[in-house]
Amino acid sequence: MNLRHHALAVLKETSRTFYIPISILPAGLLEAVASAYLCMRAIDEVEDHPDLDTVTKARILRQISLNLQGMGEKSTPEAFANGLATYKGILPEVSLRVGEWALLAPESIAPRIWDATAAMADRMAYWSERNWLIETEADLDQYTFSVAGAVGLLLSDLWAWFDGTETNRSQAIGFGRGLQAVNIVRNHREDQRRGVSFFPQGWEVKDMHRYARYNLSLADQYTKSLPAGPALNFCRIPLTLAYGTLDVLALGKEKLSRNDVMALVNQATR
Repeated sequence: MNLRHHALAVLKETSRTFYIPISILPAGLLEAVASAYLCMRAIDEVEDHPDLDTVTKARILRQISLNLQGMGEKSTPEAFANGLATYKGILPEVSLRVGEWALLAPESIAPRIWDATAAMADRMAYWSERNWLIETEADLDQYTFSVAGAVGLLLSDLWAWFDGTETNRSQAIGFGRGLQAVNIVRNHREDQRRGVSFFPQGWEVKDMHRYARYNLSLADQYTKSLPAGPALNFCRIPLTLAYGTLDVLALGKEKLSRNDVMALVNQATR
């Protein structure tokens, strides 16, 4: 099995939201977006790890960042994973194989993905050391940019690299923030059980719904401005699922069912 097939297999195991839109992308763009997603999922699994303390998380994240910053055209997967062997058996496969995901992207765009992932890992290390303390809406904006708004900017760069598609970068940030805010609402109870809350002080669930819907309105504008093509096909799916998730959460359900997901995907791809 080649690296592309390995990546898609791991992607399918880790994300039902993004596997479908990534898997339908054309060659070249598929490898670039899959590389970006898996690299960022690799560091996300460190940030969310239930058995690592915040100091250890920050140390691992900064090591991954430094590894990415030291890469070049002759780098090997092992170089990207420098310092991670200590955590074999603790970190999941997607994190330990970050070097393979980093090298999946086409050579002409790979350094942009490495840069974005390195910067995100550093920001995650900061938030880990802060124990994800979010006191104000400004803090929330900073966090959601750190882990998601910046992904919107990277996607805009990937669309432009692939076929010259131009996008509104402010709306791209809203796209990422909106998806992240939906995740925050969905995972709120689970986060509370591990002693973390991404809600600013005094906020209730309805306030986070408002925040999510505002940013999803920017995502709407972003998506509607895209020309017919792979970027539009990609963005429609997670945006439709985000709205669907908010709707079921508002009804008191925990998440979309598998049937709900498939129905929404069919709706987004018609």
